[in-house]
Amino acid sequence: MSDLTGHVVAVTGGARGMGRAMVKGFLAEGAKVVAMDLSWDPTGFSGDNDNAFLSELQDRQEDVLISTVDISDATQVEKSFQATLEKFGTVDVLVNNAGLRQRNLFPPTGKITTLETEDSDWEKMFAVGVFGTLKVTRQFIKPMLEKQSGSIISVISGGAMHTALGGAYVAQRSSSREMPYQSAKSATMTMMFYLADEVQESNIAVNILIPGNARTTGYDEQNDARRAEGQTGNRPGRISMLPEHIVPITMFLANQDANKGLTGRCFDVPTWNMEHGLGGPEAWRDPDANRA
Repeated sequence: MSDLTGHVVAVTGGARGMGRAMVKGFLAEGAKVVAMDLSWDPTGFSGDNDNAFLSELQDRQEDVLISTVDISDATQVEKSFQATLEKFGTVDVLVNNAGLRQRNLFPPTGKITTLETEDSDWEKMFAVGVFGTLKVTRQFIKPMLEKQSGSIISVISGGAMHTALGGAYVAQRSSSREMPYQSAKSATMTMMFYLADEVQESNIAVNILIPGNARTTGYDEQNDARRAEGQTGNRPGRISMLPEHIVPITMFLANQDANKGLTGRCFDVPTWNMEHGLGGPEAWRDPDANRA
């Protein structure tokens, strides 16, 4: 991993799942971390059953700012940003990880057809995943623009994959019934590709991550609900990976800039891990995951 000692890193959705794994990864690399989330209370779902992580962060007050923020609320985002400047003075890296999950909008399975959705479903999903990401980016990029240096990393989903051919998109699992979640992720991806070009002259790297099939908060409950309805919980042959599989590439991209490093790229995380000698999905298998 790269040396991130002293870097100030802001992570949205930092209380659980892949966000929690990334917060831990940055702290292990010596970074100062702004951990943002809508709530720090345990949800009670798989992967989020106690206050152990919150206690861990509270024991590291010098290195961590714990921020409770609804990223769809511009005022809350601005307050979080101001608190960041008051505590750490700057921002070097932003990780856009927060989003409204499909299973939160349509419990317990997360499955629904496009024609069954209501306008309000799309408005809720886009308010967090797209407009919330935009609100956070607008604020936390400001010190990077002033310094002419920084890195922004946005986490999307493997359901919509960018291809090299004309910048087109391919719906990789259109049978998964994940509208409007996948539309929001695709919109975020497009926004970040444009942003990468727009801020390249300011030496700010902007890259996108497509994570693998990670066992994040509520993963087990969703699969159990699907099996109860006679559906396949986790597609046969698909390995449930530890959320930590996203950490190595996140650390790598955090040290990029637009002049000498990588920018405007979309990375498939399992592929990157294999290419860099970190093993494929099997190497990151979660031993406690429910089997399909």
